[in-house]
Amino acid sequence: MIIGACKIELHLPGNGSLKGKRSILKPLIAHLRREFNLAIAEVARNDSWQSAEVALVTVSNHPDHVHVMLERAVQWIELYHPEVQVVDWEIEIL
Repeated sequence: MIIGACKIELHLPGNGSLKGKRSILKPLIAHLRREFNLAIAEVARNDSWQSAEVALVTVSNHPDHVHVMLERAVQWIELYHPEVQVVDWEIEIL
């Protein structure tokens, strides 16, 4: 069993409240769950209005599949959610 985790740092430009942040992150998280069948949660910067850190996790039998799946999720965010900017991301295979 191979476990892959991806930590993504996001910037939410122009956002001015925690309510606004949640209105951006909630649909993003829901779409990632549906599109890629990943476990996802906001893991840091909970009180920051214009930044967020989310973690994605998946399990597979092959490390290459895990890595590709998580990379595609990051690319999907960049392509389909222009209201957020991916500042940094890293993948860890366990």
